[in-house]
Amino acid sequence: MQEREFYAYHLVTRKKMSLGQVISFEKNQKNTLYHFFFDKEQLNSKGEDFIQILEGNFTNKGLKLDKEDADVAIRYVGQTIRAVREVIVEMVRLQEYPEYPSRLSCLYAAKSYQDALKWKELFDSYDRRVLQIVKLRVIGTCFEGDGGLLPKEDGAPFSLKIEQAREYWQGNKSNELPELLINGRIEITEIINEFYS
Repeated sequence: MQEREFYAYHLVTRKKMSLGQVISFEKNQKNTLYHFFFDKEQLNSKGEDFIQILEGNFTNKGLKLDKEDADVAIRYVGQTIRAVREVIVEMVRLQEYPEYPSRLSCLYAAKSYQDALKWKELFDSYDRRVLQIVKLRVIGTCFEGDGGLLPKEDGAPFSLKIEQAREYWQGNKSNELPELLINGRIEITEIINEFYS
């Protein structure tokens, strides 16, 4: 995959970006998605993780969890099912599409402002704060996928999730939830919207 120059749009969710700011995504540099799913630990106030909670609360009458431990369990399962999805998607990419940017080492963007607004609507529905929508000038590579084709966050067999990942890497076909995975040199050329001051 050859580097080229193109423009894209990005939803800023953690820390506001500034005009002229440059972001560089090189090989194996980890993004926030990676850190969220693979570095985050879910603990209760006693410092126990999900497995320790299970082992400590299982009796001959079944499992009894208080609200705090149940919340830890739900967060852990949610994080883990998403991490499994990303590992499967990355495994398929490495085996079949190694030239594409990794979902774990890229900046997520949209091809058009309208696509960025679709993502903002989705983020709003999950109460995920969008601070800005910015326009990017990219010198690098990209992959246009459809987030609606990602493996589902369910208990389906891994073999089905692998097939779903293959479908995702075949590119954006239905345009349900278009996303660009971009890497290379990325510059903020315009701050289009600011949502929180």
